[in-house]
Amino acid sequence: MVCEGRPVAASRNETAPQYALGLLRRQFDLTWELFEYHLERLEPDDFLWEPAAHCWTVRRADDGTWVPDWAESEPTPVPVPTIGWLSWHIGWWWSVAIDHAHGRAPRERSCVTWPGAGRPTAEWLRGLRADWLAALDRFTGADLDATAPFPWQNDPHHTVAHMVAWVNAELMKNAAEIGQLRLQRAAGHPSTTPG
Repeated sequence: MVCEGRPVAASRNETAPQYALGLLRRQFDLTWELFEYHLERLEPDDFLWEPAAHCWTVRRADDGTWVPDWAESEPTPVPVPTIGWLSWHIGWWWSVAIDHAHGRAPRERSCVTWPGAGRPTAEWLRGLRADWLAALDRFTGADLDATAPFPWQNDPHHTVAHMVAWVNAELMKNAAEIGQLRLQRAAGHPSTTPG
């Protein structure tokens, strides 16, 4: 069977780690394609649209940088995030995962800044995708079996393969949230662009 021109079934000649990485990579590619569907359709005004009175967003600081709303413990009720906040959130957790995957010291949350609405954020996220793919391309079977440094703080029960699967799941969840917000906003605010 073939999907998007790539074989879906693994070769019988692949080792278990190669098969696992291939499967994780195909899952990531599918998730990214679903995310890209929404990412390429986002308008700059979509990013800071507040879908509810109680929401988390990103706000301009006095120095011109964008700062995300944040609490050390999740508030009750949980605020509804804006697309801007969700895109910053993806950038934060993915930057940290990429740092770990490349063996670098991970960035602090406050050091991951949102680049702004529209094209700057879309290009930032596409750059993170390229960095992530570079990490995946260099992983070996031994790398996948090693203890994951993130997000479980070196818990020996979780491997780098678990981390790769977690990235897929987290991206899938955040992409779905962004897509739903984009669709919700579009339904309430029809486009004035002809055609």
